[in-house]
Amino acid sequence: MGDKASPSNNGAVVSVRGSVVDIRFDDHLPPIHSVLRAGDEGRIIIEVLAQRDARHVRGIALTPTQGLARGMAVEDTGGPLKAPVGKGVLSRMFDVFGNAIDREAALSDVQWRSVHRAPPPLSRRSTRSEVFETGIKVIDVLMPMERGGKAGLFGGAGVGKTVLLTEMIHNMIGHHEGVSIFCGIGERCREGEELHRDMKEAGVLPNMVMIFGQMDEPPGCRFRVGHAALTMAEYFRDDERRDVLLLIDNIFRFIQAGMEVSGLMGQMPSRLGYQPTMGTELSGLEERIANTDTGAITSIQAVYVPADDFTDPAAVHTFSHLSASIVLSRKRASEGLYPAIDPLQSSSKMATPGIVGERHYDLAQEIRRTLAQYAALKDIIAMLGLEQLAPEDRNVVARARRLERFLTQPFFTTEQFTGHKGKLVSLKDALDGCERILRDEFKDCPESALYMIGRVEEAKKKAPTDKDHTKVEHAN
Repeated sequence: MGDKASPSNNGAVVSVRGSVVDIRFDDHLPPIHSVLRAGDEGRIIIEVLAQRDARHVRGIALTPTQGLARGMAVEDTGGPLKAPVGKGVLSRMFDVFGNAIDREAALSDVQWRSVHRAPPPLSRRSTRSEVFETGIKVIDVLMPMERGGKAGLFGGAGVGKTVLLTEMIHNMIGHHEGVSIFCGIGERCREGEELHRDMKEAGVLPNMVMIFGQMDEPPGCRFRVGHAALTMAEYFRDDERRDVLLLIDNIFRFIQAGMEVSGLMGQMPSRLGYQPTMGTELSGLEERIANTDTGAITSIQAVYVPADDFTDPAAVHTFSHLSASIVLSRKRASEGLYPAIDPLQSSSKMATPGIVGERHYDLAQEIRRTLAQYAALKDIIAMLGLEQLAPEDRNVVARARRLERFLTQPFFTTEQFTGHKGKLVSLKDALDGCERILRDEFKDCPESALYMIGRVEEAKKKAPTDKDHTKVEHAN
């Protein structure tokens, strides 16, 4: 865990309450964020979070505290929690302490750095705006992502955040020359194991690092795993001058771990039981994700939204840090429109004429307008039927329904479940397709022909076999 302090600075456990441990030091108090070790061979690792008085510190255990008792000796390691950095971390899988958990050979060619680091100063930050193509039509057209920016995938349980994140990894790693770091905060170990296997099969592990603080681990461990991942990302950005793609699944679990730690430490909760320091803790993590003169960290973060409530403080605080917000909708998922992205709730700061260009901006606005008009007409259609609408409104509905289907896409990562072969669509093809649908070029083409295709030309090949579906659609 770094250099040992003088052996004289030992303490003794005063009390243990779950993960919270109070320790007495007679010599001198270890600073905040110091790592202490206790138990057999120092197996129990504690991080100091508060100095109670001249003799006592209160820490949170990053490992289970079974076997820890009052009076047990505690050793001050003399430094904070550290993460391994260097070329040796590539293609490996770690836990929060920097131990390799992939059953491969021992680590070599690494240095150890503190996980607590300040964000880069404003003078070093880059202000260039570039679009980051993902190959997913609905994202590239309506909510383009920023190279070196932060994008959030918002959604409740089971609407497809992890699938969308995995698909983005798959699409980007091919044309992303930099390093990818996957950080699993409080996620299922099954997801980590599957991701590791998929990345190995895709041959992209040599440029990837994975770090996990799993669901069953103590809150202190889940709370620090994001900082450890960022320390690795900053090494590749600052020392090796490479671009980094940082994938975080799930940022809500970071806030949740902070809430647990705060409660255990005895702090008074604020709104809805969240910790009073939530804004500061989230900023401390998010502000380190930045573009500098040496390289960029592009971050994609899944954000679980409790009970699909977007006014929840965790969702609100996270929104403010992002350059693109991709909102997943349970209603669209139930209609089979995958990826289940809600185009009217999602947004991006990149979607301005100065960045994406006039044509792309105007098209995106027209698509949003058409979909918004359709959403407003849905109540009338439900009550009176499609036939009662004015002819121009009927055209809007036809265009919107075809756009909705064209903006679905078969994913590479779900081929084995859906039977549809995955498609990667360039921004040019996606824009052309939307433009042609808005010009009514596909008016006579059945809606189902546009569902789960890549480029719009595929609808023409699919159309003859889908004639029988048109009757069903008119009935609907």
